[in-house]
Amino acid sequence: MKKVAVIIAPGFEEGEALTIVDILRRGHIQCDTIGFDQNVQGGHEIVLRCDSVLDESLLDYDMVVLPGGYGGVETMKENKQFLSLLHRMNNDRKYICAMCAAPAALEKANLLINKKFTAYQGYENKIKQGVFLQDKVVIDDNLVTSRGPATCYAFAYKLLDLLGGDSLAVKKRMVYFNAFDVKEDE
Repeated sequence: MKKVAVIIAPGFEEGEALTIVDILRRGHIQCDTIGFDQNVQGGHEIVLRCDSVLDESLLDYDMVVLPGGYGGVETMKENKQFLSLLHRMNNDRKYICAMCAAPAALEKANLLINKKFTAYQGYENKIKQGVFLQDKVVIDDNLVTSRGPATCYAFAYKLLDLLGGDSLAVKKRMVYFNAFDVKEDE
């Protein structure tokens, strides 16, 4: 079974993180919250009790996901151990996924060089590496990025598909097509 780690750093964007975890678990993917501490407060003062605390075991995962949230991203950017783990996962060709402000952490780890990516509005002027695109979700080899809170559903469903899950079945169970006025082929 594929394993996904969603990184939870102080100031994380709660809606993004929990939506991703929820959708992946509904798709029968093991998805764990890996915190910078056991209990982490998000950007909107919601405290999440994480499944485990960040350590070398992150390397056992097939995919790592970095939700946005300015405070969380700043914490990720300043943590040398975390940046080193991202590099090692990238060298092992594992999926590294980031949304909203989190591609800035990928830049700090020098993972966006010559890569296409997307991020929260305005980050096309803040991130100097790579090529910024306006798409909801951008995939460039093992890097997957997305725009912000409103794109977390599209992002999570794409991650589920990349891991071999059935996003269409999950979309139907979640009434996705009725809620967002999208067609089943989107």
